[in-house]
Amino acid sequence: MTLPTLHDLHRPLGSTGLRVSPLGLGTVKLGRDQGVKYPNGFTIPDDDQARLLLSQARELGINLIDTAPAYGRSEERLGPLLRGQRDHWVIVSKVGEEFDNGLSHFDFSAAHTRLSIERSLKRLETEHIDLVLVHSDGNDLHILEHEEVYQTLEALKQEGKIAGFGFSGKTAAGGLKALERGDCAMVTYNLNEQAERPVIDYAADHGKAILVKKALASGHVCLSPGVDPVRASFELLFVHPGVSSAIVGTINPVHLAHNVAIVADVLSS
Repeated sequence: MTLPTLHDLHRPLGSTGLRVSPLGLGTVKLGRDQGVKYPNGFTIPDDDQARLLLSQARELGINLIDTAPAYGRSEERLGPLLRGQRDHWVIVSKVGEEFDNGLSHFDFSAAHTRLSIERSLKRLETEHIDLVLVHSDGNDLHILEHEEVYQTLEALKQEGKIAGFGFSGKTAAGGLKALERGDCAMVTYNLNEQAERPVIDYAADHGKAILVKKALASGHVCLSPGVDPVRASFELLFVHPGVSSAIVGTINPVHLAHNVAIVADVLSS
């Protein structure tokens, strides 16, 4: 029996010129097990387990990988794990949030943005990052209107260090503002939370990219008996033409294959 894959279902990432799988692999669990909002505890995979997970994702047709400096050791582990595979992956990372000693802190200055990108390039062992998003602290409009991070990312794109930039925010107003100049918004959109839907609508109308975080409500979705919450979640997402890809942060090979099979079925039916 052949397992369903996403190889033939890649789609444009807005107007960046990149094509991505409708599911992306989130890698917070490769680098950090503190302060994460999942219903169950987990153990960070060792290198062999991580390598197998990445290999499985690739075989299933996933080419989008999502990381961040705030994901603990995620970036520095991905560099060696992805050696020789750079052309296969569309890498998304972030700037703005740092995570040290169990606590997050934020810096949206031009200097820190440049330092963060240079550090990410070194950790990921690459000469460019495909997409960099601002990791918002929730004050979306203040960051976009008064901090230096967005214009700095714009300059880094012109310099060729990054191929695209955007915003991972927490409000519809922030997402809409971010898409005026940026290439992509990462939004929360699931069966429980749909306040950022106007951002997806705007993206669909203007050729911008949307990445969805918490697509499965971080494992918290509960529906009526007999209704598969994973299928219902992906049906909600992919009925919308503005959604480029959903980021799923599983480290469970069975869950990953199950998610891929459902998305393949939803998109093919």
